[in-house]
Amino acid sequence: MTELKFEELLDAGCHFGHLKRKWNPKMAPYIFKEHNGIHVIDLQKTIAKADEAANALRQLAKSGKKVLFVATKKQAKEVVSEIAKSVDMPFVTERWPGGMLTNFATIRKAVKKMNSLDQLMRDKDFNNISKRERLQVQRERAKLDKNLGSIADLNRLPSALFVIDINKEHIAVAEARRLNIPTFALVDTNTNPELIDFPIPANDDASKSIAAILKHMAEAIQEGLNERMLDKDANTAEEAAESAETVVAEKKTRPRKAKADEAKAEASETEAPAAE
Repeated sequence: MTELKFEELLDAGCHFGHLKRKWNPKMAPYIFKEHNGIHVIDLQKTIAKADEAANALRQLAKSGKKVLFVATKKQAKEVVSEIAKSVDMPFVTERWPGGMLTNFATIRKAVKKMNSLDQLMRDKDFNNISKRERLQVQRERAKLDKNLGSIADLNRLPSALFVIDINKEHIAVAEARRLNIPTFALVDTNTNPELIDFPIPANDDASKSIAAILKHMAEAIQEGLNERMLDKDANTAEEAAESAETVVAEKKTRPRKAKADEAKAEASETEAPAAE
């Protein structure tokens, strides 16, 4: 995992906060200064918090846990979807369906319905129904895919949420807090970082800033996934070695056992006449 560089964050505009009148006082520890009525974020603290979050995400990925990325604002959608796909993590970039976490069973029903529509559309009899009915099925499928397609493989609640703009995604944050799901997020100067378990102070309005932070997070997740694969391979190799040793040991004991059986048989044959 490469280190975040101060110059890289500076070029991406991660230090730009909001107007002073829009600030949240709880962001004071992360603000470097005020310049022309705009708060400037302390990038040294951004780097420290980003590294802390990255290490936590790496451990989650190494444990095989899923992190749900949430970003429905225009400038974050494309960046988040690309990065989440690159590390095979679920994401929500359209509309946050209320109750997605607190009422997860209902969301899973909608995903199952989407899968059943897929089966219906693949069926050879699908073309035999009327054109109007076909269009209705296709539209419903497209609507479900737009809202839930990116979480179709999420069979259980995610182990963590990574949020862009916690003010906009306040419902997602509230649901995660209610269920004690750890939260990671970019926190701008107009947000309350105390709502987040792993806050990363940075500009959450510019796509370059979002991409700079998320690429670092993706590297950490990928590193965790690679470590998980290596551990699996090591365990498989150990099991194979143990089974091979067992087979060799069995082969070695078989001749001895066979000779012992022969000796017993000979002894019983010689003892039988004597007994007569």
